[in-house]
Amino acid sequence: MVTRLLLGCGATGHDVLDRIEGWHGDVLVLDPDASRVESLRNEKTPAERVDVTDADALDEYDADIVFVASDDAGQNVAAARAADAAFADACCVGYTGLDATTQQRDALGAAADRVVSLGDALADRVADAASGSADARLRRLREVLADVEGTLGVFAHDNPDPDAIAAAVTLCRLAETVDVDAEACYFGDISHQENRAFVNLLDIELTNVEAGETPDFDAVALVDHSHPGVNDQLDPDTEISVVVDHHPSAEEPDADFVDVRVDAGSTSTILVDYLERFNVDFDRDIATALLYGIRVDTDDFRREVSVADFEAAATLTEHADWDVLERIETPSVSADTLDVIATAIGEREVRGNVLSTCVGRINDRDALAQAADRLLAMQGLSVTFVYGFMDGTVYASARARGADVDLGEALRTAFDEMGSAGGHADMAGAQLDLGLFDQVEEDAEETLRAMLEESVGGRFFEAVQSR
Repeated sequence: MVTRLLLGCGATGHDVLDRIEGWHGDVLVLDPDASRVESLRNEKTPAERVDVTDADALDEYDADIVFVASDDAGQNVAAARAADAAFADACCVGYTGLDATTQQRDALGAAADRVVSLGDALADRVADAASGSADARLRRLREVLADVEGTLGVFAHDNPDPDAIAAAVTLCRLAETVDVDAEACYFGDISHQENRAFVNLLDIELTNVEAGETPDFDAVALVDHSHPGVNDQLDPDTEISVVVDHHPSAEEPDADFVDVRVDAGSTSTILVDYLERFNVDFDRDIATALLYGIRVDTDDFRREVSVADFEAAATLTEHADWDVLERIETPSVSADTLDVIATAIGEREVRGNVLSTCVGRINDRDALAQAADRLLAMQGLSVTFVYGFMDGTVYASARARGADVDLGEALRTAFDEMGSAGGHADMAGAQLDLGLFDQVEEDAEETLRAMLEESVGGRFFEAVQSR
């Protein structure tokens, strides 16, 4: 369960409390002003009188997300510094009003993970309204969707995660608003326990396209990735009508409509913007899917989160099914996954704060991501890299926490010549062709493992340590 702390509660803090009312998780306000604390308690808001600039005083509390929200810019800077000391693993969002000095803004930026500036927010909204850029973008999307004659195939990336799945089904819903039939599709498998529960509990309709099959659609859209043939099994020469993504790309996507927002923490966040601007009602299942997609891709608002992600989540909260979300997040763990985690621990190689481990032949590629997540909790580690092979391919999953390394860039540097690789700064993956080595007998797999440790593991260590 997410625990949120508001340090100081000025006018903006009150607005935040109103916005997050009903959100899943606990909220507690800490404020040094006794009268303000009493007023909040009278409003049935949990609040305690605490010196929010004192790290020792904050240390007795737990927090996943901290919002520094008083109207005093100087207090916000001191509170953010105290929060940074007391809650090393929490996401800290700092607020600055119009009266904050440049020095205070810079100091808050140094102490907090994200800074929300009233001045910047107002300027962005005014500029956006004046230019009409957002409305023009949405008009263009509507035009491109309406021009589809036949059925639109909306493709998530291979072995899709909740963000990609939610974005795909939502784009299909938008296509329906202009009387275009659309089908959400993917190559690969949905094998992660939570992802299977996500699809089943929300009764999401997806078409699993077989490898090597040429989909017969009149138009194709890509969500949560941006190039055909890269992280999907489409022909690289496939003409693309729509691209919606939040990942950076080395090359500009080639499509009739492209919306890549690298400042968004998830593609689902972008689709929420579309639904609102298209004035489409939030279906309960779609709202639940989008909210879960945002939460997963931002690690419950702790990783690469933006103001837009918080706003999208706030919009979805009143429409989502929280009972279903809780059921999705507590699935059973398969025996295969436990085996992979155990092997990953036993075969690990550690250099400094970086761990790499080859788990050999696997049956479930999503077990690698779960193992990478679990191993990151080991003491002294800030980077984990877990890889194994199946069906002629080496699959790898990497995670980082508080490390001075961009995992997505590191994996691209290490493996782009061997296959496909990339992702976020703290979460990335790779797929590498095993080639002739896929034909090895079971009794020779230890030799193959040793070769992979030298080539794949070695390349990873070299790429990470060179940064």
